[in-house]
Amino acid sequence: MAEDWQNGGFALYIHWPFCEAKCPYCDFNSHVSRQIDQAAWKAAYLSELDRYAELVPNRVLNSVFFGGGTPSLMDPGTVAAILERVQKHWPVANDLEVTLEANPGSVEAGRFREYAQGGISRVSMGIQALNDDDLRRLGRIHSVSEARQAFDIARKNFDRVSFDMIYARQDQSLEQWRNELTEALQMAVDHFSLYQLTIEPGTAFGDRFSKGGLKGLPKDDLAADMYQLTQDLCEAEGLGAYEVSNHARIGAESRHNLIYWRYGDYVGIGPGAHGRVTLKGTRYATEAYSNPTRWLASVRQPEVEKVFEPIPAEEQAIEFLLMGLRINEGISKRRYESLAGEPLPRKALDDLLDLGMINEAGDRVRTTQAGRLVLNSVLNSLLTSA
Repeated sequence: MAEDWQNGGFALYIHWPFCEAKCPYCDFNSHVSRQIDQAAWKAAYLSELDRYAELVPNRVLNSVFFGGGTPSLMDPGTVAAILERVQKHWPVANDLEVTLEANPGSVEAGRFREYAQGGISRVSMGIQALNDDDLRRLGRIHSVSEARQAFDIARKNFDRVSFDMIYARQDQSLEQWRNELTEALQMAVDHFSLYQLTIEPGTAFGDRFSKGGLKGLPKDDLAADMYQLTQDLCEAEGLGAYEVSNHARIGAESRHNLIYWRYGDYVGIGPGAHGRVTLKGTRYATEAYSNPTRWLASVRQPEVEKVFEPIPAEEQAIEFLLMGLRINEGISKRRYESLAGEPLPRKALDDLLDLGMINEAGDRVRTTQAGRLVLNSVLNSLLTSA
């Protein structure tokens, strides 16, 4: 009997925790370090791959993703060794996607050639803005010119190149975003991610905002207009949104992220990495120690993860709903019922249909564009009525 994770696929996430500088808006597990023992980190990653291969053997691997931090600071030899060990342990899909995140300031032509030779097939680049003043405000260490040069280097080495942009920045007008997005669309290959600036607690921006700083952030109405403009311009260029913040040409969607959104299984390796793995019919949530020094030490100990806990069925159903309604393809009602032990609430579905927040066709429930704009409200309606 097929296990639930097989509906979503199987992926591997490798977290590299180091950056050249900490961006003030970033709440990811990233650290600045002057000295990095590349050999020690390679040994630790390989050890963890060996351990997980014993836990979840013989699965077809659909995707590998190097995230961070800034994985383009990794020694290419480390990346190649990891991918060689991956191929040794798991059969891989014919269309295996291997992505590496990169920041423009760490892009070198020689290094990128080595990444490609080592097995990287896709690059995701954090450009974030095409305006030097705003790049400085965002704490980025690259200029627009450097970003364009890095993008060109990536294009010469990889067929698939994605990049990220942030909008709803301080003092940004709708017309300014229109011009910048139009410029970005001229660069886009087949995929890019467009995020509204969010102020997260515990970040430098969060601290500044709580003290009355960060003036000029757009009001909700302007941010909503920027979101709608983003959808319209991208759709017109053939880069429609297949997820709330991700746009791609048909067939160029991020296979790795789709495994998350389709609620598949994924192994998370590296400081702070999360995972979802099914063992003998039980799905577990995993979380590694976030401090890099602590994580390196944990690899040599019996208790490797900070968290390795079974997920109750009702929580799995909630996670499935939270992830699946972010993407255009939506969710299977039968799969939700199998996880939750009960169907989605009929009255809530009917109310959301009447409001134009969802579409329903056979077994599928999908959020509309209007529904994705207020996704938390849609989810709240379904979960509180259950």
